[in-house]
Amino acid sequence: QPLRRVLLLGEGNFSFAASLCGATGTHVVATCYESEEEVYGWERAAESIQRLQERGAEIVFSVDCTRLKDYFLPEKRKFDCIYFNFPHCGRKAGVVKNRELLARFFCSSAEVLAEEGEVHVALCNGQGGTPVDQPRREWHNSWQIVAVAARAGFILSNVHPFKAETIDGYKCTGYRSQDKSFCVEGALNHIFTRSTPLPYFKPMICEIALESQKVSFHIPQVLVDKINRGFLGLNSNHPVQTVKEKLTAELSQAFPLQNTDCCLSPLHQGHLNEVCHSNLFWISLSPGQTPSTEEMSHGLANAVSFSHIDCCRDADKNGWVDAQEGCCISKQFYLQPSLLPCAQAIIQRGDFLLGTLHVLSGPVFRKCLIAPYSMPVFYEIVFVCAVKRGTENSCIQMLVNSIKTSIHSLHQTVSGFKLNISLQEAMSIETAELNDFAAFESQLSKIEYFICVEVDTSGSCEKGSCVGVIRTAHDELVSSELVVVFASLNLDLLAMLICGIADWRMLWTSDRRFLHQFPRGELRLFKSFSLYPPSYEHDISFWLPDGEQFDEIAFHTIARQVSGEMVVSIQLMDSFQHPETGQKSLCYRLTFQSCDKALSRQEVAEMQQRFRKEINQRLRVTLR
Repeated sequence: QPLRRVLLLGEGNFSFAASLCGATGTHVVATCYESEEEVYGWERAAESIQRLQERGAEIVFSVDCTRLKDYFLPEKRKFDCIYFNFPHCGRKAGVVKNRELLARFFCSSAEVLAEEGEVHVALCNGQGGTPVDQPRREWHNSWQIVAVAARAGFILSNVHPFKAETIDGYKCTGYRSQDKSFCVEGALNHIFTRSTPLPYFKPMICEIALESQKVSFHIPQVLVDKINRGFLGLNSNHPVQTVKEKLTAELSQAFPLQNTDCCLSPLHQGHLNEVCHSNLFWISLSPGQTPSTEEMSHGLANAVSFSHIDCCRDADKNGWVDAQEGCCISKQFYLQPSLLPCAQAIIQRGDFLLGTLHVLSGPVFRKCLIAPYSMPVFYEIVFVCAVKRGTENSCIQMLVNSIKTSIHSLHQTVSGFKLNISLQEAMSIETAELNDFAAFESQLSKIEYFICVEVDTSGSCEKGSCVGVIRTAHDELVSSELVVVFASLNLDLLAMLICGIADWRMLWTSDRRFLHQFPRGELRLFKSFSLYPPSYEHDISFWLPDGEQFDEIAFHTIARQVSGEMVVSIQLMDSFQHPETGQKSLCYRLTFQSCDKALSRQEVAEMQQRFRKEINQRLRVTLR
């Protein structure tokens, strides 16, 4: 087992380093900014240095924390932990100079830190600018440590009190660059780790088999990182898969089960009642023959779903031609926005057994406005059961009871809050109260009941708590003697509510620290590994083209695409109509924030510039 290498910076009298030295399996490299001659003139420094030397530590004087790689050979640059207690430019330096010191320090640390290493920075009370500081300074008067660290690719993963009194022999020193102590009451230790880099997604083409042919299509850019993730794979320990397994296991106690996932097609063609076209991800197939409407609606057995794609590859490395570049496309398709048409196709074909619960699950895709519970892609599970007319209420009750039991069972392993599960009649809920999932489901067909899961923290119902709907088949789908019950559940939203995951984007993170919290598929209360991420606001104003309706969903979708889902809020700030020309102008405020990655002000500014360019070209607005 290699020794854990620890680097300490700005040590002053070396009393902190001396307290750490000697820990089993740890090699300490203690440094200070001052020269050896200066340090030996400080109280207790000689004693601490002697103790370090006796225990095999390295001591380096005159080290500039902004040029760390200059002091260590390449083979000795990878430290597992870097400590910098109470950094300061010295004398009466203000917050701006100290922010810049931190920025340069973090950039330097990135060059000598091991891949999974940590950077510990202790600051006096109020300096950091996080909600943990009490009292909290105004943002402009703080050191803004989380935003500063983001510039070097670091995220704040933990913060806790710096308890100087518990550190054996430690005495803080260095007040205004002198051998004087300072107040550390309420000081905080900030622990930073590396962020996964911001993604860059190349255009991607998907090939799937339909009947005897292979067809291909361009993956919408906003979905490129969401395709073929395998959340519901056999060896997956993703919480979405755990929720699905528990649901089906519980329902198998009440119904005979038949899984039909292998028959699902990722594409759909045809009319979906009142669903707005702007909510759909439209697809052009190429280059082979376009499959028929009948083939698509029936969900062919050899169609390959997105979790089992034959081939995905970069669009710029193959010979396929986009439809907009001249390829002849005769029919338009869209990505499956719901599994309900697939479930209805089972009934239409007569491929069902009376009283058997057919289970369909997979990803569905919907363009939507940016909001905390609005997901452009999520995993849906649909249960379908045909029963004799007059027994449908009993079937619905059995379904709901089994769903409640499984959710309660899952939640028993997660502490910290209580979940309330209820069945509410659709007639009792106003449209404005529905979350995005429920509102879209309402467009597909009539709903009898909503399944709601509420986090019981304040006694009030959360807007995002509708996780499922129950409906019965239309008369034209079934015979006069039968009724078909459909139950649709949003697995992503269920997993979020059960595990206390506040941001849907976290379910799709590529950071391994997310899945490490759910070993062997065990559900636990999620603990974020990126605390108090900085947010940035940018306003954008533009004139609308004359005589055209503004497509707000397209506006939000472009924001999702150019930012890689870093836009968390879009607010309409102002609307103006020119009194003479009648032309209309809109002003929106975009808030950028990442839930799992370091996001700097410069990166956001570049996203905003791309966004301005894209809406100008694609929505034909005139920027102001």
